[in-house]
Amino acid sequence: MSEPRRKRGAERTSNRGPAPITQLPPRRVINPYPPMALLSPDQIEAIHQASMHILENFGIEVMSPRALSLFEKAGAKVDHASANVRVDRGMIDEVLKTTRSGYTLTPRNPANTIHLGGNTINFTLVAGPPNVHDMERGRRAGNLRDYADLTRLAQHFNCVHMLGNQVCAPVELPANSRHLDTYFTNLTLTDKSFHVSAIGRGRALDGIEMMAIARGMTLAQMADDPGIATIISVNSPRRFDEMMAEGLMTMAEYGQSVAVTPFTLMGAMSPVTVAGALAQQNAEALFGVVLTQLVRPGAPVMYGAFTSNVDMKSGAPAFGTPENTKANIASGQLARRYGLPYRTTPGSASNAADAQGAYETLMALWGAVLGHGNLVYHAAGWQEGGLTASFEKFIIDVEMIQHMMEFLRPIVVDEAELAVEALGAVPTGGHFFGEPHTLERYATAFYQPMLSNWQNYEAWQEAGGLDATVRATRLWKKALDDYVEPVMDIAVREALEAYVAKRKEAIGQGEP
Repeated sequence: MSEPRRKRGAERTSNRGPAPITQLPPRRVINPYPPMALLSPDQIEAIHQASMHILENFGIEVMSPRALSLFEKAGAKVDHASANVRVDRGMIDEVLKTTRSGYTLTPRNPANTIHLGGNTINFTLVAGPPNVHDMERGRRAGNLRDYADLTRLAQHFNCVHMLGNQVCAPVELPANSRHLDTYFTNLTLTDKSFHVSAIGRGRALDGIEMMAIARGMTLAQMADDPGIATIISVNSPRRFDEMMAEGLMTMAEYGQSVAVTPFTLMGAMSPVTVAGALAQQNAEALFGVVLTQLVRPGAPVMYGAFTSNVDMKSGAPAFGTPENTKANIASGQLARRYGLPYRTTPGSASNAADAQGAYETLMALWGAVLGHGNLVYHAAGWQEGGLTASFEKFIIDVEMIQHMMEFLRPIVVDEAELAVEALGAVPTGGHFFGEPHTLERYATAFYQPMLSNWQNYEAWQEAGGLDATVRATRLWKKALDDYVEPVMDIAVREALEAYVAKRKEAIGQGEP
């Protein structure tokens, strides 16, 4: 019995080469299940009250004169000497009335519109690592060539709905203008929405203008129909630096999406307890949300969460921990309390695309899904605690995302699915392989993985005995071979090129 099975398995593997990689078709992913209530209503209210106490009595440091002026004008208590801002709960309640529970981001291809809010869940490419890695070339500094290849992978795989802010830093390019090269890469190699760098006003505004060019719109039109987003990382504990504040205000001014995300690592930048970290995260996130509305009432804004813990033996960040997973779920409850879309993140501290990387990422991913995250940031390619973008980890993560997408498909219960007639047609002790009900559905009945190997041991050995990481190497290389660049009108491309050249000349050696 084993010999025929081994031959079939080997043939299936050898004939797979020319075929396209198995993947799910593009679709808007809906989470149909009730969100998990990890905390009781009383516990959520206790965290809210603690956050209000922090904002009213301790305050937030804001290193931006423009932001200080906005808060002071709105009635906050501003100490200009210390740059400390204290806001009361009444002001917060009033300002939050102008936020939106959901909105869309439209890139140059409207078919790839992003829906943020409600039960929709979106997954993004990893963002921000200074390094990149694959099994053949090893770990190296981020560069534009790898940046472009990872961007191509994001375009190729349907389950990656959006790009983050710089999948890796192209360090060979000048730091003050490399954002222009990465925006151009995003806009030409994909037709999906992306996150811009909000380190100061210039980088944010460049991203807004370039997306407007790609869409053939004015900035005023873009303000009413946003196309890009950014992540504002709060310098926890309780500090908004000038560059982040300016980036936030610029995005809000032009009506583009902002996810205010405190970086609360329990035991380091926040209290060592989950409850204490959530109270701090909530205060910092709400403060940033309020700032967006002071700039432009109704500006699209998300509640961002990035609460995890450190290794108390070394101080190193840890991700995909039970505490991180619980925080992902609880943060969703807090976001819903304020009627805001929710950004969350899976992650791993593993230094390799190995079992640790997979189980830590999947642990946090479950937290993101059970918490009803709307934007799952860093979902594909995160490695080494966010210091490296990995080609193999990208493939492993895509497989896990697709598993999750299929899990989110509700079970259909109707006459055809119950298959009572088929059950009656098969004799006791028989099988369903040849039953018409099976034959009609066998090709689409179950999720077909792209990375998993279901051969028996002998067939797997005969095919090379490749583990999942090695198979992932083959898959990302094939995906790059199969990649098709989305069409862009030549006039639009030339307009983008001209914008980049003009801005580089204007920036020179200074800051954008």
